[in-house]
Amino acid sequence: MRAFLFGALALLAGSIVPVGAWSAELIMIEEPGCPWCRAWNEQIGVAYPKTEEGRRAPLRRVDLTEPWPEDLKDIRPERVTPTFILVDAGKEIARLRGYPGENFFWPLLDEMLDKLDSRQK
Repeated sequence: MRAFLFGALALLAGSIVPVGAWSAELIMIEEPGCPWCRAWNEQIGVAYPKTEEGRRAPLRRVDLTEPWPEDLKDIRPERVTPTFILVDAGKEIARLRGYPGENFFWPLLDEMLDKLDSRQK
């Protein structure tokens, strides 16, 4: 039993996120009736929280038709939906306007996360 537990812990160790790494989030600006938001939700949204990217930058949805959140006051609001804004410690790192389709979204998100990595070094 002990060997099993140590083996399980060793497997999990690769997915442990260091303390402080949770300050980043991916803000998704969306609005009701947005067909590109719907496409993103169907193609990416279901899987996103289960991915490494989703763990590094959890998704936070902001409805364009609602008042801009107070804690994002230093982030420039957007009019295009969907827009994805990578934020770390209250500062914008990168922005992606629109949804280019699932084949392009992941590489573009990786570029955004690379900017986050270079900022944290």
